[in-house]
Amino acid sequence: MSTSLPSLGDEVEVELEVSRFSFVKRRPDGRVHFVSPLPTLFNYGSVPGTRAADGDPLDAVVLGPRRPRGTLVRGRLLGVIDFVDHDAPDPKLVVGDVLRARDVRALEAFFRVYARAKRVLDPGPGRTRFGGWIVRAPVR
Repeated sequence: MSTSLPSLGDEVEVELEVSRFSFVKRRPDGRVHFVSPLPTLFNYGSVPGTRAADGDPLDAVVLGPRRPRGTLVRGRLLGVIDFVDHDAPDPKLVVGDVLRARDVRALEAFFRVYARAKRVLDPGPGRTRFGGWIVRAPVR
């Protein structure tokens, strides 16, 4: 579990790399990382000016409606998901207005499936796994 996250405050700005319901996972520079057989359930991007253990900016999931790739979204930091990618800590920030029980269930299911799919679609050395929540806002 990664607890070495920078102090981000209550709100963060996320640059979207993957729109909700997209099949293509892109790298922060826009290059295609892989194509998923299932669409993502969330807008997915990264926090500019941060750095994760893999050298890329911190990943973030943005709850809410589909937004175009490249959009900058500012929202409340609602939680951090423990994810390990090829043995490297790769936490996922959860950003939005409010965290609902259905969001928690959807995020947990999504990252369990995502870890399995990533092991097949993006094979490499080390383990890839979903480890649960590092921290989470109260659920409404």
